[in-house]
Amino acid sequence: MAFWDEKSLEAMTEAEWESLCDGCGRCCLHKLRDEDTDALMFTNVACRLLDGHSCQCRDYAHRRRIVHDCLRLTPDLVREIDWLPHSCAYRALAEGRTLAWWHPLVSGRAETVHEAGVSVRGRVVPEDEAGELEHYITDWPVRPVRVRKPRPA
Repeated sequence: MAFWDEKSLEAMTEAEWESLCDGCGRCCLHKLRDEDTDALMFTNVACRLLDGHSCQCRDYAHRRRIVHDCLRLTPDLVREIDWLPHSCAYRALAEGRTLAWWHPLVSGRAETVHEAGVSVRGRVVPEDEAGELEHYITDWPVRPVRVRKPRPA
């Protein structure tokens, strides 16, 4: 049995916890919250440290020093925040679901998150080019674009 199916989020080692990140980059997109309704709105504007092709942080080890509102995910925080995408492994496990077929821990390949259309690869605007975030509101990050398992050949 896989560690993510037998361990709680709290019982995972640091390496196991970090390996849960599928590399989609969705948590690194800017989000807005309506002051009146508290509604969450996603943008396609990437954090200045997100590489839009690899969907990885350019300076993960120092990200919180560079981007002061970057959060370190913890089991408690994962259960508290509402902006992690439905496809996120941390959210899935916190909600009692398991990892999707395209997750690199399941597929054995980092590229499947991109092949399945789950990542932000090629679909983001860099923060320094965006201007006003209100002009970049989109609904695509809420659910994966295409998450069907490929048919066997």
